[in-house]
Amino acid sequence: MAAERHIPGIRFSDAARQVLRDALADGRSGLLRLRIDERFEHELLFGSGTEEDIAVETDGISLWLDPASARRADGLAIDYVQELRGAGFTFDNPNQPGHAQRIALKRDCTATLIPRGEPLRLARGEWVVVTQSLGGSFTIRTASGQLARIAAGEADALGLSMPQASAQPASGTLNVQQVLDVLRTVYDPEIPVNVVDLGLIYQCQVQPLEGGGQRVAIRMSMTAPGCGMGEVLKEEARAKVQALPGVSQVEIELVWEPPWDQSRMSEAARLQLGLL
Repeated sequence: MAAERHIPGIRFSDAARQVLRDALADGRSGLLRLRIDERFEHELLFGSGTEEDIAVETDGISLWLDPASARRADGLAIDYVQELRGAGFTFDNPNQPGHAQRIALKRDCTATLIPRGEPLRLARGEWVVVTQSLGGSFTIRTASGQLARIAAGEADALGLSMPQASAQPASGTLNVQQVLDVLRTVYDPEIPVNVVDLGLIYQCQVQPLEGGGQRVAIRMSMTAPGCGMGEVLKEEARAKVQALPGVSQVEIELVWEPPWDQSRMSEAARLQLGLL
């Protein structure tokens, strides 16, 4: 006897259900299919089926999936959102590695588009997914698919608490290692690795000033020339180093020579990114 095939549970929001019903009423040819690939990219389309397909009946809508997609679809919630920047389906899939629940913004806030570095105004009630929360900032994906960075000071817009500052070293003579330790709390918004282990810090110097205090000079780069996030990460690094006891001046220069490459990454970073 053939094994019974598992029928995944899939939910539609009212908006998604109405859009799909309208599309089906327009006489679209083919079956309404949902494809979920190994990267958990979701696609709704009309097309022909196969004998192996699994049909899911939800709220009067028939949805057809191949067996691999069906295994990835249990618990999936499908919504349809309309924003000034566009409209489209969104997929909240609890089976996706690193899955994070969608969050409706609690207030208007300003984010920074990745990788262009341009400001992005987000409105209260917009749905976002937090894809990374490291070093005090948050990387989010909007309902329209844009990737953006929300600074720690805007954490309450996500309904989250502002991350606590890292413990500061005791006052006294500052050294390069203490500066690098602080820079390890500055993360690339697209890669879950800090700027030190990524190899973006080309030079770090600590010098005493005649009138007292310390001057910190840093030369850093980005993973791609002209990256729009360069000034954002530079300012975050400057603010965190400036907060160290005894620091009076911080000078950070963005440099592009020599060009960054993966050989500059630490072994820990390469291991984390699966490059070993």
